[in-house]
Amino acid sequence: MSASTLRQAAVPFIRSKLFVPGSRPELFGKALQSDADAISIDLEDAVQETQKGQAREAVRAFLASPDFSGNGKTVIVRVNGLDTPHFENDVDACLYPGTGIINVPKLESAEDVRRAAAVLARVEKKRGIDSPVRILANIESPKGLRLAAEIAAADERIIGLQLGFADLLEPLGIDRANEKAIQTIQLMVRLSAGEAGVAAYDAAYGDIRNADGFRSEALAAMSLGFAGKTCIHPSQIAAANEVFQPSDKQIADALQVTAAWRQAQLHGVGAIAVNGKMIDAPFAMRAQAIVDMAQRLGRISAASGT
Repeated sequence: MSASTLRQAAVPFIRSKLFVPGSRPELFGKALQSDADAISIDLEDAVQETQKGQAREAVRAFLASPDFSGNGKTVIVRVNGLDTPHFENDVDACLYPGTGIINVPKLESAEDVRRAAAVLARVEKKRGIDSPVRILANIESPKGLRLAAEIAAADERIIGLQLGFADLLEPLGIDRANEKAIQTIQLMVRLSAGEAGVAAYDAAYGDIRNADGFRSEALAAMSLGFAGKTCIHPSQIAAANEVFQPSDKQIADALQVTAAWRQAQLHGVGAIAVNGKMIDAPFAMRAQAIVDMAQRLGRISAASGT
């Protein structure tokens, strides 16, 4: 597959990504039965150092099983960082046909991305995997945040940027509850992802008892153009799925705009008014993106958006 073809490949729909500790294989199947769009089996922070090898082999057994079924979900594995002794072994353990995405933590440069991609390529060649596995790049350090656009554009495998607040904020003493700081960082990551033409995914929200707080942060991320949010507990899935999709009104408005824009283009008109609002190319593009999302969700038929 060429680089340009890989970049244009369909992006999985990930409104909600449910974390599952790699050391808890009894939860893997349960996670696949949840309503999350993706599951993310974690070999990094959720697994103690003494359990890394055991967790790695549990993930290998799960993904390598001839009976493995992703149940229609995107399967992500978060491996340990490039500079740990676990990275290459983790990749070897989790690269099987059922794996959709490798989540690489603590990336800080384009060179880091290229190093990770080279390891993936070697394992794919060994396994005979024809379709390159994508990379979800974690942004969770000051340097990574500063170079996020370079990281996002470093390799065609990059499918998106994943924001991580714990590693980014805690060492600096920045309060996780500081909404201005959170939204500033979210915007920086979203713009970096946008420059590279990839998605941005919001961070985990640790207080699982605070449903309102999770929803509020998800809404803020959605308003900045994020595609989805990490869930660390099944109770957060429904809110993420609801927030990161267009409302009925947004879909109806988008259908009006796209229909009017098609007619305008037939007549060579570059700007039109729809329901009292001026519409030109950027607004028409956004409306079409909403229609496309609604179609992927089955909220409208393909014929509705033509």
